[in-house]
Amino acid sequence: MKYADIKHCDVANGTGVRTSLFVSGCTHRCRGCFNEIAWDFNYGNEFTDETVQEILDSCGKSYISGLSLLGGEPMEPQNQRVLLPLVLRFKELYPEKTIWCYTGYTYETDLLAPEGRAHCEVTPEFLACIDILVDGEFDQELYDLKLKFRGSSNQRVLQIHEPGCPELFAEMDR
Repeated sequence: MKYADIKHCDVANGTGVRTSLFVSGCTHRCRGCFNEIAWDFNYGNEFTDETVQEILDSCGKSYISGLSLLGGEPMEPQNQRVLLPLVLRFKELYPEKTIWCYTGYTYETDLLAPEGRAHCEVTPEFLACIDILVDGEFDQELYDLKLKFRGSSNQRVLQIHEPGCPELFAEMDR
């Protein structure tokens, strides 16, 4: 996997000050996407063990509230497989901090459902590490600057309580 960028003091992609990883590769190709350059799976830098350590070290700072995963598309199956060790290690080291994940896929149909477009063998374990999931493709026609933590009104900010139980999530009104 490749990644487009790492922001060590991001205040736009989740609550508090966060470390944000922008992965490369996205098949959605939403019109008006803010990070079109990251659609290409071959764009950017190689995601290595050193990259993982850089992110974990950054998240260890007391003022960092957590980790945000964006793209590109972190929930592309090939990206999930590479990111899983990072999110597992993050939760082990920083259980009090949160992981936000931004995806164009929808929680119930694309991620939870075994036949979903982005569901793969690691998805249940990956979702178990995610605290807040912002789901849904960006829709330029529904773009609204007043929305917090999302770009278009069709996107949802979901607090995941019990991964695997779609009836037990709550949409955050932010």
